[in-house]
Amino acid sequence: MHPVPPHPVPVHPELLRITERIRQRSTTTRQAYLAMIDSARRPGAYRAGMGCANIAHAFAAMPAADKLVLHQERQPNIGVVTAYNDMLSAHQPYEHYPERIRAAARALGATAQVAGGVPAMCDGITQGEDGMELSLFSRDVIALATAVALSHNVFDAALCLGVCDKIVPGLFIGALQFGHLPVIFVPAGPMTSGLSNDAKAKVRQEYAQGKVGRDALLASEQAAYHGAGTCTFYGTANSNQMLMEVMGLHLPGSSFVNPGTPLRDALTEAAVQRAVAMGQPGQQHSGMGGMGHWVNEQVIVNGLVGLLATGGSTNHTLHLVAMARAAGILIDWDDFSELSACVPLLARVYPNGQADVNHFHAAGGMGFLIRELLDAGLLHEGVHTMLGHGLRAYTREPWLDGGRLAWRDVPAVSADLDVLRPASQPFSADGGLRLLKGNLGRAVVKVSAVKPAHRVVRAPAVVFSDQKQLDVRFQAGELERDFIAVVREQGPRANGMPELHKLTPVLGVLQDRGFKVALVTDGRMSGASGKVPAAIHLSPEALDGGAIARIEEGDMITLDCDTGELRLEVDDATLAARTPSLSTPLSRPSSDGLPHWLHHGRQVFELFRQNAAPAEQGASPLWPARQ
Repeated sequence: MHPVPPHPVPVHPELLRITERIRQRSTTTRQAYLAMIDSARRPGAYRAGMGCANIAHAFAAMPAADKLVLHQERQPNIGVVTAYNDMLSAHQPYEHYPERIRAAARALGATAQVAGGVPAMCDGITQGEDGMELSLFSRDVIALATAVALSHNVFDAALCLGVCDKIVPGLFIGALQFGHLPVIFVPAGPMTSGLSNDAKAKVRQEYAQGKVGRDALLASEQAAYHGAGTCTFYGTANSNQMLMEVMGLHLPGSSFVNPGTPLRDALTEAAVQRAVAMGQPGQQHSGMGGMGHWVNEQVIVNGLVGLLATGGSTNHTLHLVAMARAAGILIDWDDFSELSACVPLLARVYPNGQADVNHFHAAGGMGFLIRELLDAGLLHEGVHTMLGHGLRAYTREPWLDGGRLAWRDVPAVSADLDVLRPASQPFSADGGLRLLKGNLGRAVVKVSAVKPAHRVVRAPAVVFSDQKQLDVRFQAGELERDFIAVVREQGPRANGMPELHKLTPVLGVLQDRGFKVALVTDGRMSGASGKVPAAIHLSPEALDGGAIARIEEGDMITLDCDTGELRLEVDDATLAARTPSLSTPLSRPSSDGLPHWLHHGRQVFELFRQNAAPAEQGASPLWPARQ
């Protein structure tokens, strides 16, 4: 058993400084948020006092026994917001969760209803396709749909069923609009391990070079993505699960338990039990309050630390900003970068290593990680979680003791030091996420998977306004040289900021051939971006007056991950005199001659594109950009 420190571990001074800066920066917006959710609190059941017709509509389809419980207004009614569909492997296990949740609630004398469903799209399916331009804003659609689901005001607590990239951030943002309620996130777990992620990436590069055909590529992909559950690499979906646990919104140790196992089922039932306990009439006025009170500045900083300590997805330099803003908390890329300088990298999971999330879980998983960070003073321990006060409870792991769910301390030692390490023996002294600044603006780069020899690139620009153009020039043999790929007009205002994952195999091939290559873009890269240095989310974007629109082919660019410099080697006067080169992606004709924006649902997202905040402010249309 790993001993609990006899005295509280002092919090790292940088953690305290940055948390206090966030608190001061957020004073006005946080107070406004708390006033909003406090005004929605009620002393008893939330359905109490509703009109009879309203109540009749809300419970008309429920069994008679449930109606009797609801009429008495003594037991909580749990609202379930589900992102189930059976196209997403990670969400397919949710199909039968509502039945299990209702049964678990009834066993406790309470009730549960599916409050609503939210859309859930898969970036793995839409990568490089037109539908990817809806992906980022699907987060905000999910937030809106979650708010609609909870708007009926008949629930005393809520369970959110979601896993993947935009789904958890959207559920989180929407649920915070009902932050007077206790809200628990219920995971479904990762698929079992298949073809290794490294082997999969190798076949992708071979396909990009024409060395293998489509049949070999498809066979490889199917061997990697082979069953129900989350993809096993450490991209945005699994970063979401880590975040929900380190922020205290999952049960401890529940993030990476495989679907369809007795332990997974027991954890789901335990989440219902906790929701029922917290949703008891009057419980909302306890010291814990609801989700909106739990998610404070310390909890957001804990999420940032968890992301950095695990080398998590760069997509969260957008999502976490928007998620925090939903609770009235303002964070920016300075916070990410300055925390990264003092948070060690404790996990290596693909693309930052060879292991997948199942290996990470087996090595000690979230409980080991959280304990190490707590004992190093790198997490705020005195926070509220779904279990009550204090994060130390999250240093325990679930197991089945004679078929019953029980909890035990995580092992004192990592089962695999190539995957998970103690804070005293990190993979690197920093979290590997850097802020880049210069005359092109501000961008982020993730270097945890970039070898030191590749972290500084000075090379001429090769300019593209579409990721597919890069592949065309690669296939034509025009890119066998040092260069920095500039892919512009990919920001939220231009085309919804699709991920540019199709660039990864080509740039990886060129790097392997000995060329100095890098990427600069106002768009996004996948949560699985890896070994090629990529300055992403460049802000301001091209369509918002960004200097990236003035880059010309052959301009020299310096991208230095070590010093944080991103510089276009063109003097200010020359740059200012240039006319921005904007092809306006949404006005380009498609192959059938129709405007690009008319295809694949993009037309209905025009309002979102016009009102999107800059990338550093979360790229969301739900809040106006702050000055």
